[in-house]
Amino acid sequence: MNFAVLQFPASNCDQDAVHVLKNVLGHSARLLWHKENSLGDVDGVLIPGGFSYGDYLRTGAIARFSPIMKAVQLFAENGGMVLGICNGFQILCEAGLLPGALVRNRSLQFCCERVHLKVATTRSGFTRAIPENKLLQIPIAHGDGCYFADESTLGELQKNDQILFQYATPQGMLTDAANPNGSLLNIAGICNKNRNVAGMMPHPERASEGWLGGTDGRLIFESWLQELTGRNKPSAT
Repeated sequence: MNFAVLQFPASNCDQDAVHVLKNVLGHSARLLWHKENSLGDVDGVLIPGGFSYGDYLRTGAIARFSPIMKAVQLFAENGGMVLGICNGFQILCEAGLLPGALVRNRSLQFCCERVHLKVATTRSGFTRAIPENKLLQIPIAHGDGCYFADESTLGELQKNDQILFQYATPQGMLTDAANPNGSLLNIAGICNKNRNVAGMMPHPERASEGWLGGTDGRLIFESWLQELTGRNKPSAT
């Protein structure tokens, strides 16, 4: 499989994502600068974490207008699979590829810790390889990770089974104490209605090798690979 990992000014998880896709999972992955107009020959696109454009205005607001995002939007419209991690999730929401928004953590402080995630659905190309009832432990590192949407949007997410991950206790309970940033419904990750675009605040690339303290994040990448194996390649520009 061929993956493109987008690179914006102040991206800081791009190399990590390439490493996991290429060196851990054994697939082709390359960095793609934000000023490019074409994705080239790709099976999937990953938008990494960081502080694109210094998070000026608000997180993801400027990156959303980068030339490469037009190609990403077309790729997604044609059924291509796109995963946004942390800042990538914020960019996807700003670009309208995912509903809702990521706003300042309720503590007004930067959160950097390992969290437990309940997998809300395995009916997704980003969660299909995760064993049923498996609780994931994956790091977070963000200052604007509070997922917010109006009641109608939250209702649609629940109705359409679009919530992928939720912050939980080590026992899998969705409590306020387990919610590190105040996200509504304890949301840590969602997908679009067509289930080919997903965003999550936790960093699976930082939990894909044992020496980093755990490999739960690898299950998300393996789900993506399983899904792509049975797909026809979408057109990319």
